Amino acid sequence: MTQSVVMYTTAICPYCIRAKRLLAERGVAEIEEVRVDLDPERRDEMMQKTGRRTVPQIFIGSTHVGGCDDLYALDAAGGLLPLLAADA
Repeated sequence: MTQSVVMYTTAICPYCIRAKRLLAERGVAEIEEVRVDLDPERRDEMMQKTGRRTVPQIFIGSTHVGGCDDLYALDAAGGLLPLLAADA
């Protein structure tokens, strides 16, 4: 069982696509996408939670991973798979 993954995203975002690809390669079958381009209130929510306004903003379980570069850095450091596998 993997942790739930929530990603704040927009329709046309190459970094969002890269992040989704990496997560899929690591076994994530389902990502809850929050489209901030369709719902401005959700962007405000994202900014309050993260302090950032750029997408993607990725949460694994209750952990805010950050953006695409942060996700790749976490994976390179060996921290992504353990985070995904952590008890919910």
